[in-house]
Amino acid sequence: MFRFPLFIAITLIVAFGGGIVVSLYALDATQGFGAIKLGAWEAFPELQTADADPYAKSHRARAGKLLYGSAEGLTFTASVDDSGDRLNAACSYRISGQTPPARLWTLFTSDNSGNPASIRPGLPAALNSWTILRQADSSFTIDISANARPGNWLALPAAGTFRLVLTLFDTPTAGSSGVIDLAMPRLTKIGCGNA
Repeated sequence: MFRFPLFIAITLIVAFGGGIVVSLYALDATQGFGAIKLGAWEAFPELQTADADPYAKSHRARAGKLLYGSAEGLTFTASVDDSGDRLNAACSYRISGQTPPARLWTLFTSDNSGNPASIRPGLPAALNSWTILRQADSSFTIDISANARPGNWLALPAAGTFRLVLTLFDTPTAGSSGVIDLAMPRLTKIGCGNA
């Protein structure tokens, strides 16, 4: 007598529970569709616009991120270097070259969830285009390591993997379809351990 209602209740719990788990996994697994990969850097040009797909909108809402206008900003992330190796705090890296045109850009290290990485107090956790030292041709070099380096240096977290987040603000590249033709700075590994 209670077998059929119990079967229906278990079926509904499995269906709704499974649906919720799969939805949360889908939101964590992707930021949306339309990714553009330029060397080590990856961007989702439509992620910040009103034309974003439903997964991107849900991902942004769940993370509590603000919506940029169509040409206000574009965020690039790098979780691997140019050779495809995962970024690790035990190694040192160098970013060299130029960014696409922008009124302002920022660069910081983040954890794998996109939150700013935990850096020891007093160490440079972020850089921007107004404070960076440049060459005569406007190119720059940034060393990213746990130990201090001369020139432009960005500190790393104590251990584990990390991401680099480069955000271009007030840039014509965010509103154009020519994002694929952009030249991004190179991200190379310069050594691991004490090397």
